[in-house]
Formats: sequence, C-alpha cells, structure tokens
Amino acid sequence: MTAFLLQRIRSFGTRACLVSAGETVTYESFGERIDFWCAELDRWGVRRGDIVAVCGDYVPDVCALLLALAFAGAIVVPIASAGVKRDEFLGTAEVGLVVTFDGAGRPQVERCATLADAHPLIERLRNDGAAGLILFSSGSTGRSKASLLDFDRLVAKLEKATGRAYVTLVFLMLDHIGGINTLLNVLAQGGTIVTPASRSPDAVCDAIARHRVELLPTSPTFINMMLISDAGARYDLSSLKLITYGTEPMPETTLAALHDALPDVKLKQTYGLSELGILPTQSKDSGSLWMKLGTNGFEHKIVDGVLWVRSETAMLGYLNAPTPFDDDGWFNTQDVVETEGEYVRVLGRRSEIINVGGEKVYPSEVESTLLAAGNVRDVTVAGRPNPVTGHVVVARVSPIEPEAPAALVARLRDFCTNRLERFKVPVHIEIDEGAHHNDRFKKARVSRPTEQPK
Repeated sequence: MTAFLLQRIRSFGTRACLVSAGETVTYESFGERIDFWCAELDRWGVRRGDIVAVCGDYVPDVCALLLALAFAGAIVVPIASAGVKRDEFLGTAEVGLVVTFDGAGRPQVERCATLADAHPLIERLRNDGAAGLILFSSGSTGRSKASLLDFDRLVAKLEKATGRAYVTLVFLMLDHIGGINTLLNVLAQGGTIVTPASRSPDAVCDAIARHRVELLPTSPTFINMMLISDAGARYDLSSLKLITYGTEPMPETTLAALHDALPDVKLKQTYGLSELGILPTQSKDSGSLWMKLGTNGFEHKIVDGVLWVRSETAMLGYLNAPTPFDDDGWFNTQDVVETEGEYVRVLGRRSEIINVGGEKVYPSEVESTLLAAGNVRDVTVAGRPNPVTGHVVVARVSPIEPEAPAALVARLRDFCTNRLERFKVPVHIEIDEGAHHNDRFKKARVSRPTEQPK
C-alpha cells in the first residue's frame, strides 16, 4: 500500500525535496537514497515484520532510511535523541536492530536480543503483512506509552491527497506523530522540507527567510517564544502563508499577538494524537480558537463535555498499557471541549483541570491572562492540594526583564483579580527562570492520572 508514495517521489524528479545543513536534495536524489538504504537493509538481513529503531535528527538519510524500512514492510521506531529513555524504548518496542546516526551523519548499527514470543499486537501486524510504526509519548507524568500504528494505513490515506506543495519548515521531530505527518504530506504533494539549524526562534526565522518557507507547523509554546524574542522582526518572514499550531491549547493572548504580528499569514489549529493520527481541521478564522473537525476517515462525538474520536488510522494499541478503546473502537481523548454549532474549542486535558471548591479552572485561561500582564516570558499554571478547597491555583512565572519579585507577584495578582473570577486567581505565584516546556516544545505540566471512562 506504500508503493504509490515511492512512485510519486520518483515522479517529482529535480524538484527540491529536502534542504538540510546547507544541502539541497532533489526528489530524484532522495529516491536514490531510499534505494541505497533498501540495499543496506538486505545486507543487514532485515525482513518484513522486523523491528528497527532509527536514532537521528530530521536529516535526508534518516528520512530515507525510515521510508526504506516502511517500503520493506518493517516496523519502524523513530528515536530523536539518545536520551535517558533510549534503553526503555528499545526494550518496550522489542527492537532487533538499532541504526544510530552520529553528528556527521554516519550510521552505527547495533543488534539487540529479542524475545522469543512477540507482543500479540506485533504478531497481529505481522500477520496482516503491514509495515508498522511505534511512537512513544513524552511520558512527562510517568512511563512513556508505546503506540503501535499501521504505517501502510497512514500512507494510504495520502494517495488521493490534493493539497498544495508548500515549502515547509519541519519543527516537530520524527518521533512525534506531527513530524511523521509533515514528512508524509510534503512528500506526497511534491513540496520541499526545510530543517532549521536548531529549534531556537532565531534559527527558525533565519531558515524561513533564507529558504522562503511558506508553511510553519509548530506549537503554541514555540510561537510564544518566537513572539517574546522578537525574532520575527529581525528576519524577512514575508514568504510565510500558513502557520499551523497544535499539540496543546493555544492561549488566546498568544494567538492574538501572532495574528497582530503576521496579519497576512493564515493561522490554522490542528488536532491529532499518536493513538489516532492527525484529524483534518478547519479554523473558524485566523483569530479564533474554534475549529471544525473533519470526517475523512474520522468520527467524533462529545460525551459529558469530553471529545471521543474513532479513526481509520488509529493505533492497534499500546505495547505497555491496556487498550484505551471501548468496544466500538472509540477513543477517549481526555480533552474537555465546548461546542458552538459545528465548531469545537479545546479547553484542556481533563487531568489538568483544577477543582477549586467544586469550580473548574482551566490552566490555559489563567496562563493566557498572565501572559497579557506584561513582562511575562512564560507561565505554567497547575493545581496544588488544599485541605479547605481541594485545590488552589498556582502559577510558575518567568519574567522577560528583571523585576522585584514581590512587586511582580503583587502586580500579577492584581491583574488577574481584575480579569478573572476569584477562584481562578493564583493563590501562589512563584518566580522561576527555568524552562516551561519539554523537548517537544509542549508545556510541561504535572497532570493527575485519570482513568478511561466506561
């Protein structure tokens, strides 16, 4: 089912396919790299259904090897960095071969001992003869969950894709469903992938200006960083036509500031999960957090204010956790939403809602208010247990410029008091210069565990 993608890659010939570290790789050359890695897989003895981890950045050879594995019917495990969870990931995914690219792009091959009996879901995928993809959650609140997806299904849905061939900057890595989605969509439509030198605001804006990037898929956290740094004012971003944002709720103040800074750029909210794939969406307008969820391969329903989704590209299941699907194949996203006709707005994760004396507080609303107070670089809001009210609201704030802590706290609390209901006003405001995001540029919150409702 993935054969059409290889044919399409070859058909784009001398078009620019990937731009990375000053090198431009054409589609013709990229197809040759895929052929090279297919030959290497044969030499290494990789067969259909084998599980192979690919460790490396978003560079041409890593992308080519990932696709070569998919075309060979293998199960791919992308790992963006050799972090502390590498061994955990390799064991959970039952990896038999690891290919690690060093800083110079040279591959190192390592064989791993495998279990005699594979996980039942892996056996099911092998019996279907399909290529696979294993993605790990960030695991910010505990053990990372391993989602097993049918790679063939992810690719097959793109065969009839008719989207525009954008010059796209890749921001989310290949170990994230958004990074995989960007790669497959750009290749299927004959666009160009641009990788920045780093994921700092200046490096990203420099790459946009240098390579006339048209599409930037990113996260609200990074957008806020870019706005605070004022990097956009130092580079020519006039080529940008579309910015898509997802992975976490967007603060209204951040969206408004982005719309003001780049009024000619269309802003679109995306929605997806590793467990489901990326849903088609349509924002109400560039300044709105309301969006329509598409129905091409997806269904959704709202149960007690929580979004449930059924997807044709849904994972087979977790390799290290119970199935999250109900008997009819519906997945509880745990995202609390409100509706307005055909549109929905994501308020936040159910596990992140702060219950203050029976009243619900959504962290994103308080964060949006604090970001508008001035001299706030970033903020993270969470709940803290309280014997009287159950929880109280706590904010961790990083200022842009030095400001006397006591004065800053008093000013922020007054600002919130004049704009929020009393129970939403942070009881504690902590000044902290540390980072507020994980390596996927997503707000690093501490969530309380929740169970899947029956």
